Amino acid sequence: MEHIPAAAWLTEAANAADKQGPGNLLRVVLIVMVVGVALTAWFLLRGYKRDD
Repeated sequence: MEHIPAAAWLTEAANAADKQGPGNLLRVVLIVMVVGVALTAWFLLRGYKRDD
């Protein structure tokens, strides 16, 4: 097993991240969308609470 220094591994990981395409952007968009849907549902559904 080859030992790779931390700095070399980090540099290689950063270079590989550039080649991955829009994966990170899509991940962020999906997370923001899910959070937005949850907040919208909470905002709309809280009006249905009745204090009889």
